[in-house]
Amino acid sequence: MTYDFFDVSVVRHEPLTPHAVRVTFAGPTLSSFVSGGRDQRFKLFFPAPGQSTAIVPRTDEWYLDWRKLDPAVRGVMRTYTVAATRDHEFDVDFALHPGGGPAIQWASSVQVGDTLLVLGPTVAENGGVDFQPPADTEWILLAGDETAVPALDAIRSWVGSALPVHAFVSASEPRCVSGVHCPSGLLDPVRTAELPPGTPYAFIAGESGEIRALRKHLVHERGFDKRRVQFAGYWRRGATEDDLIEESAAA
Repeated sequence: MTYDFFDVSVVRHEPLTPHAVRVTFAGPTLSSFVSGGRDQRFKLFFPAPGQSTAIVPRTDEWYLDWRKLDPAVRGVMRTYTVAATRDHEFDVDFALHPGGGPAIQWASSVQVGDTLLVLGPTVAENGGVDFQPPADTEWILLAGDETAVPALDAIRSWVGSALPVHAFVSASEPRCVSGVHCPSGLLDPVRTAELPPGTPYAFIAGESGEIRALRKHLVHERGFDKRRVQFAGYWRRGATEDDLIEESAAA
């Protein structure tokens, strides 16, 4: 089994900035939770309005069974990145936006002892890790907005000094990948940057429209091999994750 459900509780929470908080989860079975590092994503389930716990079928076909439930009753599913893992616990960073959805509302008032349900990996090499640079990669380009900061930071830690990393982060406040200046927007800073020669590998993530434009620039203007540009639309303007889930299911 590559993924499994875990019951977790909050053991710590600390502000990272006025608009971001790091929450530490712990649980008796988390010894089986194995992060692949880098941009490891997983699922958090929040209780629906009026519910005290998230209602999610813990079956082999959990997604199909969850989809069959009344949306007003089933647990609210959101995708997050693992910021760090330790024995029987892991950290998640939440960006706190005014008027945010269930996950942001939960994180805005989080207390030690609060409980949630997690669907996470049980093996290091799993489908929730997209950063996979080929062996012949000579340097790394990272770019993303605030939603991608946990993934970019984890990737930089994983790469270490093995390869040169050129990172661009668009953020409204000074919460960026360590040592990286945060411009406003991604496309113009990357377009005007002096990038090194050699064989690159790019990981870009954030708002889907901006990421598509950035990928187009890298492939068509910079000459990147499209197979060496890993891109992820973490969100889309005007759409919630529930909207994206429904669109994906309909497709």
